Amino acid sequence: MTEQRNAQDDEADRRLFQHARELTPALYALSRVLRFQGMEEAGLWRLPPSELELMRYVHAEPGVTVSVLARELGLHASNVSATVRGLVNAGHLEREKDPNDGRVVRLKPTLKAEQGMALIENAWAEIFADALATLSEEQLAALVASVPALEALGGALKERRTR
Repeated sequence: MTEQRNAQDDEADRRLFQHARELTPALYALSRVLRFQGMEEAGLWRLPPSELELMRYVHAEPGVTVSVLARELGLHASNVSATVRGLVNAGHLEREKDPNDGRVVRLKPTLKAEQGMALIENAWAEIFADALATLSEEQLAALVASVPALEALGGALKERRTR
């Protein structure tokens, strides 16, 4: 019985791995589209991918610290500090002292950055809407239905990285 169970587990693991091998290139391709398109379409400055990731995180989590950014993005704190310094100098981020602990510095996007991110996200939505219009109703429905699963997958990947 145990040998049969182990064989079933092995087969399930192989299928899961095969699903991952099929899904990963598709998700990576979508990620590349988002990273390398949108800014030009929105008529904005072109940020390197690491700066765009950092800006998106601060946009989503205003008040984040450099150490949390480094941990969440999987980067060295010194690299994040240098990137933050450049983004502050460019007028995209602001540093604020934490009102409860003056030693802690929190990051917030500037109005310029907020407006820029909104333009980029709208450009991304337009790019995706154009592509979605080429899909069948069934494909579109499958993608829309997959949003909760993709969000859960993102959460699981994030959790896995922080262990």
